[in-house]
Amino acid sequence: MRLQKAEIRRRIIDAAYGCFWRSGFRRTSVDKIAEQAGVTKRTIYSYFRSKDDLLATVLLRYGELAAERLQHIGDRMPADRNGLIDSYFAQLGGWASTTPRWSGSGFTRLVVELADLPGHPARAIARRAKAATESWLAERLTTARVPYPHERAREIMLLTEGSMALTLIHGGSNYIDAAARAAKQLVKQK
Repeated sequence: MRLQKAEIRRRIIDAAYGCFWRSGFRRTSVDKIAEQAGVTKRTIYSYFRSKDDLLATVLLRYGELAAERLQHIGDRMPADRNGLIDSYFAQLGGWASTTPRWSGSGFTRLVVELADLPGHPARAIARRAKAATESWLAERLTTARVPYPHERAREIMLLTEGSMALTLIHGGSNYIDAAARAAKQLVKQK
């Protein structure tokens, strides 16, 4: 019985993740999640207090997936600063160009969607996830002996987020390529 409950919970989380990713939080109904998970709306509410509670659980799971993705990205990065930057932005460009209906960072999109709700718990989860990415990047820059690695990591995060937003607006990878060139200038400064 416990295994069945865990399987149903996982199906709900996976369905919600897919729906939120495709349609956004506000445009996704609990009815749609139930349909995708193959359960009733009542079943969802027996596992989660609210749609917000489900979102928080989905974001925690997405955070785990994002950490795994960063590990994978890091495993493929060379240790030198130019190679690191080339690899980081090439992988970002690859993600953007090979993912059907790519829509940028789910955490960023969600926070924009919830901009009028500054106290929403999802925003805190997104903030922690972005801080973890920035910290991960600072560690890589430290290893590559980039001066002021924490400051450079913050600047590269700005370039990353900006390039994703502008890639969504304009299409193509030109903005990701421009961000890579700018990041290379940042890491070569003394």
